[in-house]
Amino acid sequence: MARGKKYIEARKLVDKSKDYTIEEAIELVKKASYAKFDETIEIHVQIGIDATKSDQNVRSTIALPHGTGKTVRVAVFATGEKVEEAKNAGADFVGSDDLADKILNEGWTDFDVAIATPDMMRVVGKLGKVLGPRGLMPSPKAGTVTPDVASAVKEFKAGRIEVRNDKTGNVHFPVGKKSFDTEKLKENIISGVEQLSKLKPANSKGKFIKKIVTASTMGPGVKLDSTGMNIV
Repeated sequence: MARGKKYIEARKLVDKSKDYTIEEAIELVKKASYAKFDETIEIHVQIGIDATKSDQNVRSTIALPHGTGKTVRVAVFATGEKVEEAKNAGADFVGSDDLADKILNEGWTDFDVAIATPDMMRVVGKLGKVLGPRGLMPSPKAGTVTPDVASAVKEFKAGRIEVRNDKTGNVHFPVGKKSFDTEKLKENIISGVEQLSKLKPANSKGKFIKKIVTASTMGPGVKLDSTGMNIV
């Protein structure tokens, strides 16, 4: 993959052989961030699982103390009184068959999180081919299939995010924006990694959190020293 001149210059700032403290890493990521927009700061974690085995896959949610800095658009599949509960909690889109038809017929996916009441899974189930590849399919494991839609909407609006491993056994999630101060980013990183550590599957052997890298949307990765974090 060809890289631009700005990325190449930014990469020169990073010592690839070094594990940086969280404070050092955050400052370096900010310094190496060259985009003109307020870049998202991300965490990429290599975890000790066999991603080919379903009983070792990780999928859940974590709550960042300072949120991600992103406006989260929430779609809710519900009927009856749950419709008003979802709307009052701040859901952006609420519906049932009409919402499903729009997704199926128009390919509409202009939302970041989809939440469904358990009885709506008969409707949501047929959306797997559209929502699944985008990571938007509601799931009990992710806390997005629940009768308490109001609480779920509020939590995701406030900064609760879904985490799941990819096919290579890595987990990626945002921890804030470049404009966040260092302390807020530090607290989000530590909290996020520690919560991820608690999701270690029973069949995962040995060290679970193997490697942590942070980076901005466009910038190079910076390896983190996890000393002091409560992880396994």
